[in-house]
Amino acid sequence: MSVLFAVHPRFADHDAGRGHPERPARLEAVIAGATQTEVADALVMVEPRRATVDELERVHPGRYLGAMERYCASGGGRIDDDTGTNDASWDAATLAAGAGLTAIEGLDRGDGVAAFCAVRPPGHHATSSRAMGFCLVNNVAVSAAALAARGERVLIVDFDAHHGNGTQDAFYADPRVFYVSFHEWPLYPGTGRLSERGEGDGLGTNLNFPLPAGSTGDVYLRGIDHVVAPLVDAFAPTWVLLSAGFDAHRRDPLAGLSLSAGDFGLITERLCAFAPPGRRLVFLEGGYDLQALADSAAASLGALAGIAHRPEAPTSGGPGDEVVDAAHQLWTEAGAL
Repeated sequence: MSVLFAVHPRFADHDAGRGHPERPARLEAVIAGATQTEVADALVMVEPRRATVDELERVHPGRYLGAMERYCASGGGRIDDDTGTNDASWDAATLAAGAGLTAIEGLDRGDGVAAFCAVRPPGHHATSSRAMGFCLVNNVAVSAAALAARGERVLIVDFDAHHGNGTQDAFYADPRVFYVSFHEWPLYPGTGRLSERGEGDGLGTNLNFPLPAGSTGDVYLRGIDHVVAPLVDAFAPTWVLLSAGFDAHRRDPLAGLSLSAGDFGLITERLCAFAPPGRRLVFLEGGYDLQALADSAAASLGALAGIAHRPEAPTSGGPGDEVVDAAHQLWTEAGAL
């Protein structure tokens, strides 16, 4: 089965600052993991186009986009303690947002059964009008908004160790998009509580699993099977989009979760079953230990291609079941389960 692999040389030119963990070597690690394993034969390389202003404005107001473009064109610099830019950052960001749109076009043509967007800068922390958490443009939200605009029902599942506050905010009141996040708690950015279930027309389309440090892969699978699956069945998505942050790996320096590369393969496989082949789209988010990133991305890509690539054994026995139980109880009391 063919998997579209969207990547662009310009992504390497984005520089968040000296010593920054979100560095070009991350992309090199993902590419190495993808191309130096048996997964390589399934990949179809795709060069992304830039997202247009109209496409970006479904998520970000024009005044924000213009200000960020001008800031980067002037040489960039530090936006906050975590987020830096240079003169290449805006071009990279528009290509990163365009990668998902390019992948959707290819999947619509039948060029592959799924797509993986190996992009930087990442996107899930970017709110409509604020760059933060290494992110400038919310890549997954731009694609989800484009799909929703044409009548699709979109499931986004974010398994980055950090809660995707920007993605949650973008669709918190939008019934067309169901957002699910598995993340460490407490951890930056401090959002993603169990009680955050959406609002207005979007009430009941936002699900969080704030997990304790040390949580293992079996907890994620239990959450997917016992809470996510019945809710998704009722929502009936036509597309599934994954914010694939691999910083939940046990060796990652920025988080304290305990997953392995093998877990990411199983998680991706389980989540992709929520939409048919040709309607599965994955975006690179975090992951800062280079070997763990290479192995985890390769395992996730293998799952997209129907290949059981397991560089490490799956994990089990850690804490977190109590969070799954609490989520199940909360949604049961709300009448959704």
